[in-house]
Amino acid sequence: MSDTKASPAAGSLPGEPPGGRRALAVWGVGVAVYFVAVIFRTSLGVAGLDAVDRFGVNASALSTFSILQLLVYAGMQIPVGLLVDRLGTKKVLGLGALLFTAGQLGFALSPTYGTALASRALLGCGDALTFISVLRLGTRWFPARRGPLVGQFAGLAGMAGNLVSTLVIARLLHGVGWTAAFAGSALAGAVVFVLLVLFLKDHPEGHEPQPVPHQGAAYVRRQIAASWREPGTRLGMWVHFTTQFPAMVFLLLWGMPFLVEAQGLSRATAGELLTLVVLSNMAVGLVYGQIVARHHGARLPLALGTVAATALLWAATLAHPADTAPMWLLIVLCTVLGACGPASMIGFDFARPANPPERQGTASGITNMGGFIASMTTLFAIGVLLDATGGDYTVAFSAVFLLQALGVVQILRLRGRAVRRERERLVASRVETVHVPA
Repeated sequence: MSDTKASPAAGSLPGEPPGGRRALAVWGVGVAVYFVAVIFRTSLGVAGLDAVDRFGVNASALSTFSILQLLVYAGMQIPVGLLVDRLGTKKVLGLGALLFTAGQLGFALSPTYGTALASRALLGCGDALTFISVLRLGTRWFPARRGPLVGQFAGLAGMAGNLVSTLVIARLLHGVGWTAAFAGSALAGAVVFVLLVLFLKDHPEGHEPQPVPHQGAAYVRRQIAASWREPGTRLGMWVHFTTQFPAMVFLLLWGMPFLVEAQGLSRATAGELLTLVVLSNMAVGLVYGQIVARHHGARLPLALGTVAATALLWAATLAHPADTAPMWLLIVLCTVLGACGPASMIGFDFARPANPPERQGTASGITNMGGFIASMTTLFAIGVLLDATGGDYTVAFSAVFLLQALGVVQILRLRGRAVRRERERLVASRVETVHVPA
């Protein structure tokens, strides 16, 4: 006869954390840190035109703010994953909160373009430490079957931070001015840092990870190489690359100038459309999370469907025969852009099952690089093309299609290997839970 281990909680595998109210409370503190990081990250998106006036810069120089911020963010993802795997969530998140708060405060007080640029780089450094930490916190406090929902809810918190930028920071800018708006918002960073120090724990009692002996550069190379060898990690990175960047570019910098300068809308109306992107993201995130949690086979159709819908709506908007697109089309475009964030979270649902717990941070870091590399590339391309064409947004935003095409090719190339490998790992894990007595 065979003897199967009893699960610690309904629906959980042996040895998995049980979740529950305490898990929600601790994870909620980590999510609050990420929420504030996103407010700071996206605050430039509603201040782009103000930054042009304040620092006297052109489109290329303006895009450099976001490019540098994302360059730092993307470049740190693998080191952050390694740090989280080695040091735990609390230390890495705490450092992140200190850095992004200092960056936001520095941006508020910067008198010149150079000091403002340095402040955004510091902010990007702190921001880079947050999301991977929150994902790792979720895997330590919740059973694996909750992974897709936990990931989507983390993304939802990020979009809520974006909503604060579009609704609150924008009004503060035009109410109390640049310095007071950005310096005041920096107080939120101090608040979440205190909450983190007082209440956050890396893992529940009885679920401590195995200690990893210090192995220097050899350990780093081994972690990265092992994660990269998994087709699921690479597929997750390309899914993230292809899905995230259209909305990120729109919200982070170029949406407001596009809607005001190319479409002739007022700042208030443009702000409402940016808000629609965020609200759509939050709604779609709940739906995608539920679908993926119940039907793993829906992951690629959802991701590729989002890419196709985004490309179609961008093409319709840019190719519209009139000088400006009709409002109904801009509303549909912004609604579809809202699906990009939730679709990018599906990338982590490929990387997560492809890697053991001790590599989750590293694998998530590799995955998370994808969308930010695409966003950084597109931000730069749009800025250069706008300057080269005298402000032709149709030509500039066509860069979106090139990166989408590259990403889709890579997704289709990797999908078969990743799915087969994931199926083999699932079968092996089920066999390991069954013990036959000698």
